[in-house]
Amino acid sequence: MAVLAVPAVRQPSGRLLLAGALAGPLFLASAIAQMVTREGFDITRHPISQLATGSLGWIQIATFVLAGLGGLALAAGIRRTITEGIGRRLLPILVGIFGAGLVVAGVFTMDPEHGFPVGTPDGPVARMSWHSVVHSAAAATAFTALAVAAIVLAVRCVRRRAGWAAGLSGLVAVVLLLPVSPEHMSIQIAVNGLVAFAWTTAIALSLRRAG
Repeated sequence: MAVLAVPAVRQPSGRLLLAGALAGPLFLASAIAQMVTREGFDITRHPISQLATGSLGWIQIATFVLAGLGGLALAAGIRRTITEGIGRRLLPILVGIFGAGLVVAGVFTMDPEHGFPVGTPDGPVARMSWHSVVHSAAAATAFTALAVAAIVLAVRCVRRRAGWAAGLSGLVAVVLLLPVSPEHMSIQIAVNGLVAFAWTTAIALSLRRAG
């Protein structure tokens, strides 16, 4: 995605972009480690966000917050690096919303349900708590903002005649905007996270190399 870069760079942004590049691998490594070690967790039944519940929930809370801060750093890096062309103002705003949404989703956790953490009744909660509602709204806002950012970048790439990069960003947007299936919600959310963080990591590394 080198087409993102432009010759002029207003301020040094290497560290910001590096933080943005590390956010995705950090989140995924932490989530995978918890999925395979925490008793009772089943990715086919429990969304990754549910790792933020229970006595060890602080690990996933910290993971969300650190990944969100990485997203905010990426937004600042994009703002300093992309200085002309379509999306130069909108892209950092949208990526910043993604980062802020992750921070909020980490601070406000889901409700324990479906038997996780161990000892929780095996079924959905009768009524979502206010913090679970905030979590869901923040996560939905974050990934919707990132999908729009991918669309903006796709248009930018089309105008720069970078067809493969435009197609990749367009595919990311399609995946993130697909309606969530109730039957496969936890799997779909995990796939969306993987796609989102792969895209942000690629953007950060591309801009860092070009800068």
